[in-house]
Amino acid sequence: MTLSLARRAERFPDRTAVVDVSEERLYAPAETIHESRVSYGELSAMATRTAEHLSALGVAAGDVVCLVTRNRVASLVVLFACRRLGAVFAPISHWLTPATVTRPFEAIDPDLVVSESAQRDLVRSIPFDRSVTLSELVDADREDVPDTEDRDRDTDVPLLFLHGDDGRPVAGYTADTLEWNCLSALVSWALSSDDVAPLTTPLSSYDGLVRAALPLLYVGGTVLLDRAFDPGDTLTAIDENAATFLAGRETQIAALAAESGFDAAIDSLERVVLDGAADDEVRAAYRERDASILRAYGRLECPTAFSQSPGSASDETAGETGDETATGSHVGLPVPDCRARLVGPDGDVLEGEAEGDLHLSGPVVADGYVHVAGTDDRTWYRSADEQRTDDETDTDRGRFADGWLETDERFSRDADGRYRPQ
Repeated sequence: MTLSLARRAERFPDRTAVVDVSEERLYAPAETIHESRVSYGELSAMATRTAEHLSALGVAAGDVVCLVTRNRVASLVVLFACRRLGAVFAPISHWLTPATVTRPFEAIDPDLVVSESAQRDLVRSIPFDRSVTLSELVDADREDVPDTEDRDRDTDVPLLFLHGDDGRPVAGYTADTLEWNCLSALVSWALSSDDVAPLTTPLSSYDGLVRAALPLLYVGGTVLLDRAFDPGDTLTAIDENAATFLAGRETQIAALAAESGFDAAIDSLERVVLDGAADDEVRAAYRERDASILRAYGRLECPTAFSQSPGSASDETAGETGDETATGSHVGLPVPDCRARLVGPDGDVLEGEAEGDLHLSGPVVADGYVHVAGTDDRTWYRSADEQRTDDETDTDRGRFADGWLETDERFSRDADGRYRPQ
């Protein structure tokens, strides 16, 4: 399989890909969309038209397109439009502030910035002057784009740039790396075309886009898209659309459980993937409604490294004994396409039960950090030496060296091979 949206549209054009559950539905581009549901056929057609608009604006293979917006159908549309053009998609989080939004642009040298009008304050702070609004993009001329879905692609050229929660660092992903992340999610959580899931984090984040949205579209499922997370609105969307899958951070998962309508709304939920820790009361609230709650661990450079499995003993017994070791505090085993190791202070790889610095490797790990421009050759990522010496105040930055991501995080591993952050 591939990330091709056109191929999915050919196989199931009328299947629902995205449901816009926002209170005020604003599509952009939106030439043919008149309802809240967007089919795979419609989403593919929108991506094709957007690629034609971007091409007319001069965007070509290797160029970088930044998108400054909240969660909108346009985020997915521009991503797949960039894939068709061989360009790089770089979503900029609306969670950033005018002070922090400059940070990703210190690493990304975009050829075009696209934004929604609601983000004008952020856009004014961006040190870049070639920009268009989503409405202007829709009104732009169109230029025919060859059908390149089946062409041979340079697998070393990135498709996606993602930045950290505070705007830095910026990691690059090739299309192959994104596909491996989709496959790992499908295997780890048994995702299928029947799954429906709301997004609780932005499409500009590693967990919103790479952990949740892309795997669901990859397998032919349905994404419930709200402009910004609101627990009451999300519960309504879960209830009305019979959502089966939920992935989120501790804050969002706990906020949903605290809502008064929680019990009645989540009857359809089967699996909940929690990035972070939640207290026994929150976990019990989901399990009492027959939803497995599974801890996972990921980060910008590796969206999902570890996860508990549906039906595992840790999920079934979590919180029942009062014993900390039985509360699901570990984050599970490495996902199928991720390798993990613990390294001691002298650099030795530790075996068996151990505690040390976590290193990650495998096809689900990002291809490197991004420095200024350079996507037309193989120097777009930073060398290990540059990463170590540049911006020493950036404590969230790891280091890529010898095929491994050195996370600078401490983890332990138990006798069953399960990992636990320290």
